[in-house]
Amino acid sequence: MADTADRALHPATLAAQAAGATDEQTGGVVPAVHMATTFARDESYAQLVPGNTYLRSHNENVRVAERLLTRLEGAADTLLFPSGMAAVAAVFRTVPNGASVLVQSQIYWGTTAWIRGFCARRGITLHEVEAADSDAFAAACAAHRPAIAWVETPSNPWLRIVDIAAAADAAHAVGARLVVDSTAASPVLSQPLSFGADIVMHSATKGINGHSDVLSGALCVADADSAIWQMIREDRDTAGAVMAPMEAWLLTRGMRTLPLRMREMSRNAMALAEFLSDHPQVEEVMYPGLPGHKGHALAARQMRGGFGGLLSFVVKGGAEAALRTAGRLQLFHRATSLGGVESLVEHRHTIEPHTGIPEGLLRLSVGIEDAGDLRDDLAQALGQ
Repeated sequence: MADTADRALHPATLAAQAAGATDEQTGGVVPAVHMATTFARDESYAQLVPGNTYLRSHNENVRVAERLLTRLEGAADTLLFPSGMAAVAAVFRTVPNGASVLVQSQIYWGTTAWIRGFCARRGITLHEVEAADSDAFAAACAAHRPAIAWVETPSNPWLRIVDIAAAADAAHAVGARLVVDSTAASPVLSQPLSFGADIVMHSATKGINGHSDVLSGALCVADADSAIWQMIREDRDTAGAVMAPMEAWLLTRGMRTLPLRMREMSRNAMALAEFLSDHPQVEEVMYPGLPGHKGHALAARQMRGGFGGLLSFVVKGGAEAALRTAGRLQLFHRATSLGGVESLVEHRHTIEPHTGIPEGLLRLSVGIEDAGDLRDDLAQALGQ
């Protein structure tokens, strides 16, 4: 296939065509898997293939996936990692001892817990702020002058929406880098770099892969020549926080249907959010696609083609009622994670009992099943 690198193609075309990647050796329309860990040299010890020395830094399957994700995100460059948390760690390892960082409060608990521990070990001052409040975020930036400002939008599991452009302005005014965790949106629904973010992080395990069978993380950058990006690249390559070829190949395979999956997940989630909003056993629905959601107007400006497959709702009656509802569900798997083709339900208070999560909150990762079947399953589980 002809090179698509300089052509303005829509995300669905880029994804389906894997940004032009094929198996050039055999003519196969699917990229090959390259499992070699080391690469040969000729008699004069020159590389047989320029740039290929050792798999840790020169992994063709990773390159293919990174090129595709770079195009989808509208980035200058992308680096893949063996997990989302490895990508988070790569960013914070650039922060010098004694500096400060600003992190959005009430985001994915795994991120918060790791950052708290890391900052305590490194003598880095951590400030947490509700970033959906742009004024509070700007005030915190001005007061603490962080090296890194970290936000998550839509947030997990509260589905709060951060004004990325305002956050970028506040961070840049004090010399900070803004990093946006855009896992719940994926690059198909939102492109934070276009609103001024410096780096976008994805747990690619989730919607980007979409099949619950690959652990992966990604960082996408606006300026590939920036000092922070060079630090991250060098640290990844030398410390070995890299993906293996087969996982990278599977990730590319997953991304080829990303626009299609996100469209269906968003449609299904919207239908379920509307259903739950009118249900007498539901106290609150958290989904940015609903007109009554506090961040709806902002989400509509920052997201395109849907609002994602993640939603949360609070069952009346607290933990007992929520657990009873989750236990009755037949199509929603009771499991942790999000973004897969299969729908999941999670009682977040069981996972995060000391973080202020309402005891009746159930988080749904809505898949690509028939929306009517999912709605009927929720109806019977709630008792209607």
